[in-house]
Amino acid sequence: MAPSFHSRPFLPCFALLCLSVLSMKSLVASEPYLTLDYYASSCPSVLEIVRKEMECAVLSDPRNAAFILRLHFHDCFVQGCDGSVLLDDTITLQGEKKASTNIHSLGGFRLIDRIKNMLESECPGIVSCADILTVAARDAVILVGGPYWDVPLGRKDSRTANYDLANANLPTAGEGLLTIISKFLYQGLSATDMVALSGAHTIGMARCENFRERIYGDFKLTSGNNPVSNTYLSNLKSICPANGGGEDNTAGMDYVTPNDFDNSFYHLLLKGEGLLNSDQELYSSAFGFKTKELVKKYAADSLAFFQQFSDSMVKLGNITNADSFSTGEVRQNCRFVNT
Repeated sequence: MAPSFHSRPFLPCFALLCLSVLSMKSLVASEPYLTLDYYASSCPSVLEIVRKEMECAVLSDPRNAAFILRLHFHDCFVQGCDGSVLLDDTITLQGEKKASTNIHSLGGFRLIDRIKNMLESECPGIVSCADILTVAARDAVILVGGPYWDVPLGRKDSRTANYDLANANLPTAGEGLLTIISKFLYQGLSATDMVALSGAHTIGMARCENFRERIYGDFKLTSGNNPVSNTYLSNLKSICPANGGGEDNTAGMDYVTPNDFDNSFYHLLLKGEGLLNSDQELYSSAFGFKTKELVKKYAADSLAFFQQFSDSMVKLGNITNADSFSTGEVRQNCRFVNT
């Protein structure tokens, strides 16, 4: 696969970014902020309440697991894991929901509302929306067959959102490998974290507008000329016409086991069948020396993938803006700051 055009002009600034990331003020929370027993006295039932609500939601519709996991990721990449993605627009606040990276890709807001209402009945004013979303994302993964990890707690909800950062910080489907790596490095996450967290695409759907360029571009080049790949590509083209239309039509990012959290996603990359350009770049990019080996490793060893995914999810969840601990709050309603 030829290097993405998104990557070529980025080479000079990529090297500078790697250096600057080391010297910039980190967004990653220091250890004292978050603890495993944060709600042990104030709301001991928090984990049970979140789990039960997530069980009901995923049982009724397995897609809810992907919605919540994606929502958590999109929250953490914009001013840290502070629940800012949950805020609605108001006269005085522009939220992140209508940013181009979010407007057609996020769901699960009502599910978070439901969990918050349950917790406000049980422990009013105690559990932050940011913590609810972080725990719900962990439970979402478990409920579709993925690994368990301990979730440090104690986040505060921000009183702000950042529409511009949502557009700038979040990776997009058409970006090249080096651009995506830089966005993870900016958050204090490594290339290894990036490859492991990308494995979340083993569940969930993608919209036609996000994979049209891929299926009418180099998909055939990366997948080769074999009957299974050709059939898959034909199906994708029937969902997503070349000349426009059908932008809201969707396809599973892992068509083999779309509702199971497993390592099937990496097998698809090995076959050149990644649905999104940003995913296939992990294996096929000319710059992906390390990422290609990691894709092979996780395809061959599901336990290695699960362990690294768990570790990387903890790192993701620990991305916080320290300001939220001094100026943040526990929202009564996840959609609005307290008044």
